[in-house]
Amino acid sequence: MTSPAVLPPVQSDLDLQATFDAQRQAFAGNPMPPATQRRQWLKSLREALLADQEALITSIDADFSGRSRDETLLAELMPSVMGLRDAEKQLGRWMRPSRRKVGLAFQPASARVQYQPLGVVGIIVPWNYPLFLAIGPLTGALAAGNRVMLKLSESTPASGQALKNLLERVFPTDLVSVVLGEVEVGQAFARLPFDHLLFTGATSVGRHVMLAAAENLTPVTLELGGKSPAIVSADVPLETAAERIAFGKTLNAGQTCVAPDYVLVPRERLDAFAEAYRHAVRRLYPRLAGNPDYSAIINERQLGRLNRLLDDAREQGAQVIDLYPDEPRQGRRLPPHLLLDVNDSMQVMQDEIFGPLLPVVPYDRLDEALAYINQRPRPLALYYFGYERGEQARVLRDTHSGGVCLNDTLLHVAQDDLPFGGIGPSGMGHYHGHEGFLTFSKAKAVLAKQRINAAKVIYPPYGKALQRLVYKLFIR
Repeated sequence: MTSPAVLPPVQSDLDLQATFDAQRQAFAGNPMPPATQRRQWLKSLREALLADQEALITSIDADFSGRSRDETLLAELMPSVMGLRDAEKQLGRWMRPSRRKVGLAFQPASARVQYQPLGVVGIIVPWNYPLFLAIGPLTGALAAGNRVMLKLSESTPASGQALKNLLERVFPTDLVSVVLGEVEVGQAFARLPFDHLLFTGATSVGRHVMLAAAENLTPVTLELGGKSPAIVSADVPLETAAERIAFGKTLNAGQTCVAPDYVLVPRERLDAFAEAYRHAVRRLYPRLAGNPDYSAIINERQLGRLNRLLDDAREQGAQVIDLYPDEPRQGRRLPPHLLLDVNDSMQVMQDEIFGPLLPVVPYDRLDEALAYINQRPRPLALYYFGYERGEQARVLRDTHSGGVCLNDTLLHVAQDDLPFGGIGPSGMGHYHGHEGFLTFSKAKAVLAKQRINAAKVIYPPYGKALQRLVYKLFIR
């Protein structure tokens, strides 16, 4: 485990503007890159990630002061490489113009939608998955033929520098540019007049990003977070549900935007679930001390925030269960905790947790569980555990969320052919796969006519018999 890197020097507004202007000029010289060129970009990026994987793993470990190597491979490198490979394969189909129908009143003509690059795209990357949450949107933006500027998190300086080195080796800076620096750099970055801006991070920060983008009427995709619930049904095997929830909650020590934030459990199964969850976590991580599989909290500020959530819940009467009570704390490795007897006045039930703390909320009927979810801001993800198809359909029909897993957690995000995106306070817009290509493209409507112009019959002067016939035929 290496020590964290020193933060790079702050970049000025002037530097940012110069980089943006260079990319805008380069785009003007190549406004519609052919598929062969885009595939080469994607291929070169994929090969560079594979070649530099050890440096990336080491740098992410340094930023966290203890990040599981396998979690970086599984949750960062693998989906990044798979997404690039899928985009290479699907690009020809995505770029193909889409034929559309022309109404009888407007014949003879043809109609199509042509997908055109937007121009210069900005991507603001969070600290929790500093590789995947940079490469995922970058893949979509490059597949769509854009120039890209990335602002990497100030909380992950080592991996930020490693990714900057990689991208500068693969791409000229007028195609892909990486920006490092503190919060004020990110604020200046969001104020640039991008053709599209994608932000991943906290809802509170997303509001400021959207406000900054509004000054330039820059369209935004916001990938935020919120409190993603899991529902355990009355008859699903508890060992199965507990194991899958435990995996989703402890991956990256819960520092995942789609981690289960709290779990709704039938009241009569509450104690049994708590015991099943404890056993599931202890099977995944038999010990925490010296266990390289369990990741640390990113920094002292986040660790302090999580400890304050625990203290607040405990002071207000929650039963706080440390699943590793006999192990001493080691560095920033915060043990998984269960929280029972929680209520809405506790901070842990108001804020996104973003850590290995799992509140358990009892319910008596599925109606009650769905009402509990629907009374709160719409979440980024929802997880339902139960095999009865009618109940599954009801959960899908009667709730809103960015995405859903039935009888699993997290893995919908890794599917290349599914869109990823929030709703309401958990975000707006989509990317990944085809949806990523569409997000970073202008769907240009094209109506084409040749020599014959049947539309002349509707030209002034009005009141002609043919015009009255047109009205009779089509306004009915």
